[in-house]
Amino acid sequence: MNRRQLIVSTAAAATAMAAGAPAYARQGSSMPTPPVARRIPVRIEQLGRVRVDDYQWMKDDNWQAVLRDPSLIKADVREHLEAENAYREAVLRSTEPLQEAMFNEMRGRIKEDDSSVPAVYGPWEYYTRYEVGAQHPFYCRRPIGDAAGEQILLDANALAAGKDYSSVGATSPSPDHRYFVYAEDDQGSEVYKIFVKDLTTGELVGEAIDETVGDFTISPDSGQLFWTNRNDNGRPDKIFRRPITGGDRTLVYEEEDEGMFMGVRRTSDDRYVLIGIGNQETSETRIVVDGEPVVTEPRQEGVLYDLDHWSDRWIIRTNADGAVDFKVVQAPTDAPGKANWVEVIPFTAGRIIENVGLFQNWLVRQERADANTRIVIRNRGGEEHAIGVEEPAYALGMMGSYEYATNNLRYTYNSMSRPTETYDYDMASRSRTLRKTQEIPSGHNPADYVVERLEARHEDGAMIPISILRRASTPVDGSAPLLLYGYGSYGIPMSASFNSNRLSLVDRGFIYAIAHIRGGSDKGWNWFLAARRMTKKKTFEDFIACADHLIAQNYARSGNIVAHGGSAGGMLMGAVANMRPELWAGVLANVPFVDVINTMSDTSLPLTPPEWPEWGNPLEDPEAYDYMMSYSPYDQVEAKAYPAILATGGLSDPRVTYWEPEKWVAKLRPATTSGKPVLLKINMTAGHFASSGRFDYLRDIAHDYAFCVWAAQRGWEQSA
Repeated sequence: MNRRQLIVSTAAAATAMAAGAPAYARQGSSMPTPPVARRIPVRIEQLGRVRVDDYQWMKDDNWQAVLRDPSLIKADVREHLEAENAYREAVLRSTEPLQEAMFNEMRGRIKEDDSSVPAVYGPWEYYTRYEVGAQHPFYCRRPIGDAAGEQILLDANALAAGKDYSSVGATSPSPDHRYFVYAEDDQGSEVYKIFVKDLTTGELVGEAIDETVGDFTISPDSGQLFWTNRNDNGRPDKIFRRPITGGDRTLVYEEEDEGMFMGVRRTSDDRYVLIGIGNQETSETRIVVDGEPVVTEPRQEGVLYDLDHWSDRWIIRTNADGAVDFKVVQAPTDAPGKANWVEVIPFTAGRIIENVGLFQNWLVRQERADANTRIVIRNRGGEEHAIGVEEPAYALGMMGSYEYATNNLRYTYNSMSRPTETYDYDMASRSRTLRKTQEIPSGHNPADYVVERLEARHEDGAMIPISILRRASTPVDGSAPLLLYGYGSYGIPMSASFNSNRLSLVDRGFIYAIAHIRGGSDKGWNWFLAARRMTKKKTFEDFIACADHLIAQNYARSGNIVAHGGSAGGMLMGAVANMRPELWAGVLANVPFVDVINTMSDTSLPLTPPEWPEWGNPLEDPEAYDYMMSYSPYDQVEAKAYPAILATGGLSDPRVTYWEPEKWVAKLRPATTSGKPVLLKINMTAGHFASSGRFDYLRDIAHDYAFCVWAAQRGWEQSA
């Protein structure tokens, strides 16, 4: 079958662009004409069901190679993506001054010569810092108390020189402080290379380790480097080790179940290397003993656990025995299996224990309830106290620590109106020291803003929290445009945290709202379990219930809300656009997971088998197929008055591949009856997380936020 498409007016567009005219401009009109993708129907029969996909040709047959080298993409697909980008730029040309203004505002809120609070590790303080104008950080250390003794471990600006994309992932000094290990992704495809630098010579040692997921750890004696391998389909499948200075690699562990994720790390007390294996509902940990991975407790479907070592015992966080929101147990060092688990912190419904941190004399946990967090500190005798905050909506988070034998806990606090504060907390004296307050060079007064918490009711009685940020001067009478953000998948909660970029909307009169919908764990693990697989539609219904409640409370009006979500939250955007299109002035869908049925049927894609527990398996389960088909945004597109839509993607994205937003836009555009534009932005040199430089990334956000303003102001009418 000929899989090349016909792009309407491509030659004419090229001529117009060469002459300096707007791309795809209709003669006698200022409204650009969109590219039209040719339909090539492909009949797909699955479990006795048949679907027809007109745009399957957009998926490059050699997509794995394209992820690693975007220049390899088929010429016809590249032409179509470039045509879509040109059309979007033409439609949004009137917003370019606004984009530039927003970019300058966002950049003006960044302290360009910023640095992190140094983290003590042995005789050194490790930190990152930026220089004025630099896109990337410097990774540094200095002797404790010697500000003049800085050593630059890695200049990420030099690393990125000459590259369209460069992102440093994990970094770590070795326990003996001789080596610095870092992972770099230079395509946006999340295929990393791991490098080892000898800090005594300043030179790289050993060969670079490529084809990894960027996950590594260094053995407690600093002699071995462990890392997670990525197979041809982009999934982690093996753990290797080698001498840190280079040499032959040794296979430590191979996972045969392609539905499992995997990672490797050291315990907090620096005694063991752990291999974590799991998906959304089942996990297993293996302890590397004398080079061999020993199972802690064999995996059991539906049971999650993770563990860490606390000097003389194991500490395990688990949902075993019906502890849905997790409990904490302990076990002897030489007998970590479930038969020896003794409860330390009991399960409490609705209060999820998110993570546990261990220090020599302290067990610290972060827990979440009603979409807010708190930190609880426990000594070895079992006495507890909490760090709490009285604001209605905020974000409180533990920071990692190199040091184990310390009384110091570092944590951060912020709210939607209050920039991040970094504290050192003495767990023995219960006193805290403010180490840093996020600076906003262009100025920021939290008193100019109001943070509120509302609750919307789903028809089944569930109460969905909504966190709100607005200027104190913004009226609550329905006249202000409102951006409603949501995610609602994988049990990931949304924190009511500070983000200075949002101020470019809020200072223009927008109300910014976060919907803490089911599918996340904002109100406990049951909040997640209530909206997955065969109840996934609860996520979409919750988001719509939040919009309806905001309208009822005069925070918004129907048709003047911009809906925003990304990745799985982009699936949410596609679903709510199909279900209630009249609510939205615009829909901003970043890297949207919208081609659900096709993606979850393609076992070659990196995330498909590991995510069947989340969505269901449409290859084997007819009920899962039918339910998935009933909400899959791409498959549910039909003739109706859709709002203005902007979908974004990245050519080297391994999580939500570029063809998902491309296909969705191609199907939406001839279906919509509203006359409002459907736009696509594909970053041709980046992946899931957009541009890598801190300023380039701001341009991406400024572009998207300008679309939000344009949509709320009915900008397409001025383009017509």
